Amino acid sequence: MSNMIDKPSKADADQPATDNIVKRRWALEPVMMMFIALAIGVLLTWILPSGEYQRSGTTEVSPVVPGSYHGIPKTLSAAALIQQPQSKNEAAPLSPSAIFTSVPAGLVKSANLIFMILLLGGLLGVFRATGAFDAGIERLLGLTGGRVVVLTPVVMVILSAGSTFLGMITEYLIFIPVVIAIAERLGMSRLYGFTLLTLAAKVGYLASVSNPLALLIAQPIVGVPVFSGALVRLTLWAIFLTLAILFVLRMEPRPAKAAVFESKPLSKPHFLVIVIVCIALAVLVYGSTALGWRDSQFATLYMVTALCIGLAYRMSARVGAHAFVEGMNSMTLAALLLGMARGVEIVLREGRILDTIIAYASAQVEHLSPILVAPIIMGLEMVLTLLIPSTSAKAALSIPILGPIGESVGVSGQTTVLAFILGNGLVNMFSPTSGMLLAFLAAGGIPYGRWFRLILPLFGVFTVIAAVATMLAVVLHY
Repeated sequence: MSNMIDKPSKADADQPATDNIVKRRWALEPVMMMFIALAIGVLLTWILPSGEYQRSGTTEVSPVVPGSYHGIPKTLSAAALIQQPQSKNEAAPLSPSAIFTSVPAGLVKSANLIFMILLLGGLLGVFRATGAFDAGIERLLGLTGGRVVVLTPVVMVILSAGSTFLGMITEYLIFIPVVIAIAERLGMSRLYGFTLLTLAAKVGYLASVSNPLALLIAQPIVGVPVFSGALVRLTLWAIFLTLAILFVLRMEPRPAKAAVFESKPLSKPHFLVIVIVCIALAVLVYGSTALGWRDSQFATLYMVTALCIGLAYRMSARVGAHAFVEGMNSMTLAALLLGMARGVEIVLREGRILDTIIAYASAQVEHLSPILVAPIIMGLEMVLTLLIPSTSAKAALSIPILGPIGESVGVSGQTTVLAFILGNGLVNMFSPTSGMLLAFLAAGGIPYGRWFRLILPLFGVFTVIAAVATMLAVVLHY
């Protein structure tokens, strides 16, 4: 497999920085993709009629009121090309300038998450500067003998369990440098390490056995107990994860000559730093599951952890500050992509066409067989995931509509929720509008196109399995 991003050639190293940017067009690929998505969103505000549902609350994630959709008059005029008229009772298409103005708006809306990611980068910068990161990896590989066939399934099961049971996904950004470094020390490509982590996390989210981010909103809307029906989702998780592990193990040949690793003990400063990081990870898991911590609390934890690492390693203030800032710089692209992804949703909401899309789609399934409706609901959720990457916002918008429609044709609320989480998880494996996926790719230095080509065959297999699962759920009265 090509190693084009792992080891730049000497010729590349001798070129000016601007020439490298031109040559490595993949580095700009995600940003260009997001601008294209924004442009398509603005175009749709000129093509699609506007309308909206009433909501039971005042926030974007408040559930909609079924049957309350109503159209909103829209005036198409040349004036809208320059500025969008502001009116609650009348819609207007967005000006092409919204392609650009939605970016800072998205950055503001995603501020907590963005700052969390930047401060995470700062923590990683300080951690790497101590040398404990590389020493810890060397020790781990020495203890396991560097056996890929052992390390890969063990790590994937652990990571996927955190995702499917606890809803962890943003927290895994901190592990991307770790798994990539492990893969490279094993003689594998950085894409191997990236896939190991990302696919494990995505498979966990795909099944969502007890993922609170998906189930705490979706299941109450359709009137079923939270976390009920877990056995079916657990079975699907086992199937998806087994296929994912086999996929990763077979994605590229292992080195003909196994690397030799020394199993020497860690130095006391390195051991202390690693202990601090492990404690921080334990606090992170406890805070997110038991205390309801979110982005701002995570950001605070990362800053405190970086400070503790610097003090424990007796790092000077100047060196520590420089390492922290350099680490933040490494996450700048990831932060930008998150803001741009949120900008797509802002464009569709300001154009008042999001509710129109869900109303039209739901009307197409009202009179079909329940065995067909279940996978169609999954398909509708897949389309919505391209427009609304946020799981909670998508649940609040779609489940109150699709749930009653499904019930009217014989699809239970539990099956509707299953179709929702499967459709959401499948598309988030590759969605170009998923800010979190793009952040993962930016953090790992992986081109989107390379990831898309790699994951597409597995996505196809997973989609078939998921569609069959939703149909069996109807037959078995799940």
